[in-house]
Amino acid sequence: MSPEAADGTRSGRRNDPDRRDRIIDACLDVIAESGVAGASHRRIAAAAGVPLGSMTYHFDGIDDLLRQAFTRFSTMISTRFEERLAAASDLESARAAVVEIIREDVFGSTREFVLSHELYTLAAREPAYRALTTAWMQRSRAALERHFDVDTARLLDAMIEGISIHRALDEQVRDEAEIAVAVERITTP
Repeated sequence: MSPEAADGTRSGRRNDPDRRDRIIDACLDVIAESGVAGASHRRIAAAAGVPLGSMTYHFDGIDDLLRQAFTRFSTMISTRFEERLAAASDLESARAAVVEIIREDVFGSTREFVLSHELYTLAAREPAYRALTTAWMQRSRAALERHFDVDTARLLDAMIEGISIHRALDEQVRDEAEIAVAVERITTP
């Protein structure tokens, strides 16, 4: 065994086992800042602090990197959504969980809003990304269906998405108490 192999290096360079993950995280950061249109290999490599060659070593191209980054993002959001609803034990706590999802998760981060809508834009044009958003919606609805019937779950999911758009684009500030009213109206038979 060479001395380099013994100390975890190759050609005198340290092994970087987290490089691929850093690139994916940097890709999401670049998209949040500059949009998908601004997400180039060069810009993402600089944001990740890695050599440009790492991009083609770890990914089959920018499309592969974008798909993997958006998969990570949608999985993270879906997991948080599922965890909030899994903690609910009855109708009232399920309603409160939906309100919390909207207030804390949907309204909580401009970065996540931008990433979501960048993904939606790609999904509107590209079937591979549509598969990601479809899987995301299915997970959201399945989590909602733990507490609500199928039709109500679909309405709540659509309301959550719609209210995020209104919150981001409407210049009129709305009272957050409206969220609880909307959730109650949708979930009352």
